[in-house]
Amino acid sequence: MTLAPNDFTHLHVHSEFSLLDGLGRITELVDAAAASGMDSMAITDHGALYGAVAFYQAAKNKAIKPIIGVETYVAPRSMTSKEGKADSQPHHLILLAKDHRGYQNLCRLVTDAHVEGYYYKPRIDHEHLARYSEGLIGLSACLGGEVAKALEVDDWDLARAAAGRYGDIFGKDRFFLELQDHGLPEQTRLNGQLLRLAPEVGLPLVVTNDLHYVRESQSEAHDVLLCVGTGNNLDTPGRLKFDTHEFYVKSAAQMAALFPDQRDAILNSRRIAEMTDLQLPLGQLRIPHFPVPDGHTTETWLREECQRGLERRYGTVTPELQTRLDYELGVILSMGYAGYFLIVADFIAFAREQGIQTTCRGSAPGSIVTYTLGITPVDPILYQLPFERFLNPDRVTMPDIDVDFEDGRRDEVIAYVGRKYGQDHVAQIITFGTMLARAAIRDVGRVLGHSYGEVDRIAKAIPNQLGIKLDEALEIAPALREQVEGDPAVRRIIDFARHLEGVARNASTHAAGVVISREPLTELMPLQKATNSDALMTQYEM
Repeated sequence: MTLAPNDFTHLHVHSEFSLLDGLGRITELVDAAAASGMDSMAITDHGALYGAVAFYQAAKNKAIKPIIGVETYVAPRSMTSKEGKADSQPHHLILLAKDHRGYQNLCRLVTDAHVEGYYYKPRIDHEHLARYSEGLIGLSACLGGEVAKALEVDDWDLARAAAGRYGDIFGKDRFFLELQDHGLPEQTRLNGQLLRLAPEVGLPLVVTNDLHYVRESQSEAHDVLLCVGTGNNLDTPGRLKFDTHEFYVKSAAQMAALFPDQRDAILNSRRIAEMTDLQLPLGQLRIPHFPVPDGHTTETWLREECQRGLERRYGTVTPELQTRLDYELGVILSMGYAGYFLIVADFIAFAREQGIQTTCRGSAPGSIVTYTLGITPVDPILYQLPFERFLNPDRVTMPDIDVDFEDGRRDEVIAYVGRKYGQDHVAQIITFGTMLARAAIRDVGRVLGHSYGEVDRIAKAIPNQLGIKLDEALEIAPALREQVEGDPAVRRIIDFARHLEGVARNASTHAAGVVISREPLTELMPLQKATNSDALMTQYEM
């Protein structure tokens, strides 16, 4: 069988944002697809959309069509059922956004899976999926899929029922049974069963490769990563392990060699890619609506508030003061930032009324508008501070009013903002911890079975320099270089650590960031519970 390089599209792809299960960095995944001659690729991380925007941007930069998706978990009963083993083993399911409506439904499903359905993993159920299935394409997933699990025990009635239910939810043209071959005997058996099942239930087949790393040579490093994530070492009996080295970015020719008799199923991956047309509206200004009195717009209300503040601050309004205020307002209003200044002034006023200590740093005190609104107590006229350092018409990003609140009462301000704009419009912001050089060495050393003392000696040979990379450390640290050159075991640790260095390790709540949206946040992005809190945070970084 002869295929063009772009006749196959990878639709089952785990990046590093399948935390401690995926090793593929987003740029490397996209580069590999482009190098293979492909013009489209999906991202389907486990249970979350953490890497979706970064993937979308990286793919666009390489003229690759980005397909945003997720490998979700489907509860065996209801997503609200959380009882022991009966609910602890959800089924896998691939969801791909066909269009913008599908993307919004994907955000809704992922959010609800984390906020309402979380039990060991973020879960949805069939009823919830049916409610938000518009604009989505479904794939039956890997050996952990619902159809596959039924066929594993030769329960054909259950398999037909499961496949039929998904066909009803998505429509038979939008749900596909996945054929995979990573050299696993159980997949060979399942593929034969799926070839029999597909015509019985009237569903199409699609060939996929379950990517967890970019190159075949990374399979051992991925095995180490799995051990880091599960707390095991390479010699732990019965540990989670991928038994072959086939979970990488394969070309269309390689996939054709695996499935020489399944041309249509291979081409269906291309057809699915052609079914998708998602354009994310990135870079648009979306300032939330600030409530103003009847008869006013945000622009007229900002002007009135500033005029009152000018009189309150200075008493006598001189022509020079009025000219400065009018100039600044002209710039702010022309750039569409009136609502932003009113929002910031409002929550700062709340904090001060409640006795919550607050201050404003950076260039914002250079504005007479921030001074008259009470955002900053610093008089820019007295101290001859330039407004242009804070904001000027040539600036392409929003002005940055950098506000601090005392740590112990910061949550009160966030709660106030939630009450004012709606809890579904406000969230804290996620941040991702990554494996830095020393941490990567310590993790790898433990996984390889070395003692703490051995690994500690290697890690301490890395210079105590913020953000230093392993390659840089090897260049400037003779003690580290000597260990690597003189001991094959140390060299092996460093080699694996290089693969893991910089990979996302965990998600947590950013110490300061909060987002307020004009529309409900789930129309724009997925959410989950903040770290050690019932508050919500975004799944996208700042």
